[in-house]
Amino acid sequence: MDKIILQKLKFYGFHGLMPEENRLGQPFHVDVELYADLYKAGVSDNMNDSIHYGEAYEMIKEIVEGEAKNLIEAVAEDIAQKLLSSFDLLQGCRIKVIKPNPPIPGHYDSVAVEIYREKSK
Repeated sequence: MDKIILQKLKFYGFHGLMPEENRLGQPFHVDVELYADLYKAGVSDNMNDSIHYGEAYEMIKEIVEGEAKNLIEAVAEDIAQKLLSSFDLLQGCRIKVIKPNPPIPGHYDSVAVEIYREKSK
């Protein structure tokens, strides 16, 4: 299956279990893979035969910068469901939500959740 990849999308959101996360917010990064048959778009050179990644970006931004969630798992699920329901051509998607600065002690680059969802047949 072909895919469209959106990497390291950067947003500011208010997700987390700690009250200060909901009040102060923090950066979030999102990686997305959109699985679809892109052959027709490659031959036709017509946007109507593909998935408009600018529109996908705006949907992702609305979710990550929108209503606060306790878990990044819920953020990832909302993104996946929104994308799958919005694009007819989209067959599946992989969503990775990265929290670069979670309020936990230790030494690490980030924490993340990655999910894969498919359109039900």
